[in-house]
This record gives sequence, C-alpha cells and structure tokens, in this order.
Amino acid sequence: MAHKIEPASSARAKCRGCGERIAAGDLRFGESLPNPFADGEMTLWFHLECGAFKRPEPFLETFEALGEPLPGQEALVEEARRGIAHRRLPRVDGAGRAPTGRAQCRSCRAPIEKGAWRIALVFYEEGRFEPSGFVHAGCAQAYFETIDILPRVRRFSPGLREEDLVELGADLGRPRAPEA
Repeated sequence: MAHKIEPASSARAKCRGCGERIAAGDLRFGESLPNPFADGEMTLWFHLECGAFKRPEPFLETFEALGEPLPGQEALVEEARRGIAHRRLPRVDGAGRAPTGRAQCRSCRAPIEKGAWRIALVFYEEGRFEPSGFVHAGCAQAYFETIDILPRVRRFSPGLREEDLVELGADLGRPRAPEA
C-alpha cells in the first residue's frame, strides 16, 4: 500500500482529521488502506497538518519516502515525531468548556465540572475516528505525557480565540486538585 502526498485535484475531498474540505491545489496526505467493502484499496485524505497530527506513523513514512522538501516541513515532521513519542497525543481532537458536569475524565475518572476546560479525544479504528471522551486540562500531563498540545488544539478547535488558548495553556500547566 503506497501512501502519498500530492496536490488535491479538486475541492471535493474532506479531510478525515478535521472534517473540512481540502481546497483544490493544496497539498494533501493520502493514506491507503484495504477496502473493507470491496477488493482493492481506499485512500483516506488529510490536510498535511492533520495527517501529521492524527496519523503520524504513515505520514512520516510517506514524507521520508518522498525525498523532496514540503512547505513547513520542519514543523510537520516535528509534530509527527512528537505524536509517535507520546502515543496518546494523536487522540487530541480539540478543546472547549464543558457544557454540563456529566462527562468523566479518562485520566483521573473524576467528573469534569461545568465550565471547566476539557480536551476532546478520538480513537482511530478501521479508518475512522470515533469520539472517546474527554480529559481535564489539568490532567493533560498525566494522560498525554506532555502538555505541548496547543498546536493540535488550535487546529481541531478553530472557534477558539487567542485569549481562550492562553487560558487553556495556563490550565494545562496546572495539575488538577484532587477531590476531598
């Protein structure tokens, strides 16, 4: 199976990482997988950045085989390597404030309070990303083994303002107080 990096021939494909359309002419990453419904292969398309964040192993494999420079390649390669080094990092699927107090943190198992920052998670299974819960912002270090997740949060939470990212960044470095 040959993965590929190529310009998008049209603007019809949606990125499997963020769900947004890939503009015609933009470079995209294509991951080839066996087609579960027919003989042959299928290709899952990603923006380059989304591919580096969500599918780091096949992205790096493809990038290294490409042998030619890409725009912003240093940052993309660094993020893909970070995703390989920290196995849970590709699960980041954005962040936001908890609308209710019903969600449970996948790290500490405590409820995530209403209005608290939480990081959304997804699991990759059979060519699809499935929602898989949340972690407290303060539990990021314990869960992801790093707090360097803001580039991923920025990519997968386009509605967050810069002030929100600063506030979230401060919460990432602040461990959650254990409940009494």
